Amino acid sequence: MAPTLRTVVRRLPFGLAVLAGQEALDRPVRWVAVSELEDPTPFLEGGELVLTTGMRLAGANAAPYVERLVARGIAGLGFGVGLGHEAIPGELLDAAARAGLPLLEVPRETPFVAIGKAVSDLLAAEQYEEITRAFAAQGRLTRAALRPEGPRAVIDRLARELGGWAALLDEAGAVRHAAGRGADAVAGVLPELGRLRGRSPGGAPASLALSTPGEHVVVQPFGAPRARGFFAVGLGKPFTPVEHTVVNAAGSLLTLVLEHGRENLAAERRVRSAVLRLLLAGEMEAGRQVLELLGDRLPDGPLTVLAAGGDPEAVLEAAGEEFAAVADGRVVAVVPAARADAVAAALAGHGPVGVGAPAAPEELRTGFAQADRALAAARRGAEPVMRFSDLAGQGLLALLDAEAAEAFSAALLAPLREYGSRADLLESLRAYLACNGHWDAAAQRLGVHRHTLRYRMRRVAEILGRDLDDPAARAELWVALNVGDETA
Repeated sequence: MAPTLRTVVRRLPFGLAVLAGQEALDRPVRWVAVSELEDPTPFLEGGELVLTTGMRLAGANAAPYVERLVARGIAGLGFGVGLGHEAIPGELLDAAARAGLPLLEVPRETPFVAIGKAVSDLLAAEQYEEITRAFAAQGRLTRAALRPEGPRAVIDRLARELGGWAALLDEAGAVRHAAGRGADAVAGVLPELGRLRGRSPGGAPASLALSTPGEHVVVQPFGAPRARGFFAVGLGKPFTPVEHTVVNAAGSLLTLVLEHGRENLAAERRVRSAVLRLLLAGEMEAGRQVLELLGDRLPDGPLTVLAAGGDPEAVLEAAGEEFAAVADGRVVAVVPAARADAVAAALAGHGPVGVGAPAAPEELRTGFAQADRALAAARRGAEPVMRFSDLAGQGLLALLDAEAAEAFSAALLAPLREYGSRADLLESLRAYLACNGHWDAAAQRLGVHRHTLRYRMRRVAEILGRDLDDPAARAELWVALNVGDETA
């Protein structure tokens, strides 16, 4: 921040006296300009301390001269006495007082160049101090980033460093963490996130600035190579260049923490997938040992296996602290049986879930098979959660993969369907199996003589090449007929 006029007057040993505009001495001085022109404003940018000896000033043009300087936004006017004027003209003094323009009397023995050098030194000192503060703030932000809570700690530190508020948002714009007084104002930022989301890398702005009379907000995406989230920072005043530097440093640290965390998470997930393969292969002890190296362990007591569809990233996040790993495109979670319902409900928000029956640790392979079958049934029936216990209660057919069962039925019964369109053979076979091979009961159901039924069954056996007295053959035919009914 540039030094103020008050600092210039008090700290510089030049005997400067404030004769007007005392209430505006907190204006920052951005440079010193020496000019004897009647209108120096074309050569000014605003914020300067203008020094003059008033060579071209007379009482008549004092007021317009002050008006032009005020309109240009200068910080103050220093008038050197003892050359063109022994004292500051009264008209100039009155005009400055009316306009609220700080007017400084510069003694004859004070060179203007000395004031310029001194202000330059103050500016350099202020800039050095700001840079030092920025480096110190970056150091504190870096230490915050190394804490276990990572991004949240960075947001907390950022709010303290700037004396405002800061908020962490996910990719969808949901607020994950906020710190600092007035952080509720982040709600006003959310409608603007579209300007930072969904752009091509070449066209996406690096940040977004929003300003109202009492609030100044900067929003930045973080993450590489694409935005993984956003953070917003709000102050009650405009951001200084140093504050922008601190905000940019926070963005870099958030990206670093996120990407480093993602690498660690990806490695941990690969290990968990390997552990899952060990468990399903029956290598319980080896699986437990690997988990212990990660500082993790399987739950005690009866366990339940859950198989979940949907986006694996979202499902794994929803699983929280439970043991979960990706296997062949779906997420498999092993949880205490007592928590199975709660975990299933959490995962169901991202896709269908199959739940196995409670099992001992050494029976996880069976639990996985049950969960997988339940997941397949949930997908077929568009159910959010399907439990194997409910599935088993629906009968054997409910446990079969629909497409595989259809293919099996079509292949097994095709010779009968193609045999001269003899639908009576299929119906006779169905009645025979339904009556458990009792000729009289089956013949009565069909309304035919039992000798007719015997003839038909001999033809079925010949066409299919199956022994109808074999229980296994009967079971296969029964499944094929019933699957055919369901898919007809």
